[in-house]
Amino acid sequence: METRSSKPWCSLKFVVAVACFAPAAADWSKGSATFYGGSDASGTMGGACGYGNLYWSGYGTRTAALSSALFGDGASCGQCYQVTCDHESEAQWCLPGKSVTVTATNLCPPDYSKPSNDGGWCNPPRAHFDMAQPAWLHIGIYKGGIVPVLYQRVACVKRGGVRFTMAGLEHFQLVLISNVAGTGSIKAVWVKGTATERMPMSRNWGANWQSLAALVGQALTFGVTDTAGQTVVFPNVVPAWWKFGQAFTSNLQFSTSVQSF
Repeated sequence: METRSSKPWCSLKFVVAVACFAPAAADWSKGSATFYGGSDASGTMGGACGYGNLYWSGYGTRTAALSSALFGDGASCGQCYQVTCDHESEAQWCLPGKSVTVTATNLCPPDYSKPSNDGGWCNPPRAHFDMAQPAWLHIGIYKGGIVPVLYQRVACVKRGGVRFTMAGLEHFQLVLISNVAGTGSIKAVWVKGTATERMPMSRNWGANWQSLAALVGQALTFGVTDTAGQTVVFPNVVPAWWKFGQAFTSNLQFSTSVQSF
């Protein structure tokens, strides 16, 4: 993505009271942003990452659906982005000096019936964020609808440990891995039951990982590798009495100091 330099965005009368927000040229890429989901973001629930109820799962209203150029077939699920309106390109609808951090929870699909610069905002190769409305309003004015932005990957900060939600059938386990700090996104997963050997899992869709082994009735240990290469092992995080539909939160979490994005 093309990067650009920018000047501090603040007026003289506020320079003593608040710090100016000035993106560094080397860290930021160009994109665009719209909003969806309503004023309470209720329309953003579910989504292509599989996080379900974003209120319950801890992602809240600061979320975004990514264009396919950013989504990576689900590999970007859980990643965090700092987004600021490009005030130098759009002075009318940007809130100068403001930024917001959003988590990728959904896909904004392309619409090839519309040109990329007139409604087909999520068409490749555009880098576009269709943000939950409350998040978008931190950086833009409602009537603007769409604004140019600058964005960068940042570390995800989470409360509590990584969460494992069990779904599937007897010989098909589908595990949603959520509330991941650091890079926010997962590259590889393995599972080991108390009566089985360690075996790799594969991405089914979004943040859901699958195993075709018979794991019912076993306590489960997971090894999870994030997209920066950091691996955390979660010993017996899912107890032997687990049932489909249950979620289990570990007391372990990924480091937020990893910057290899």
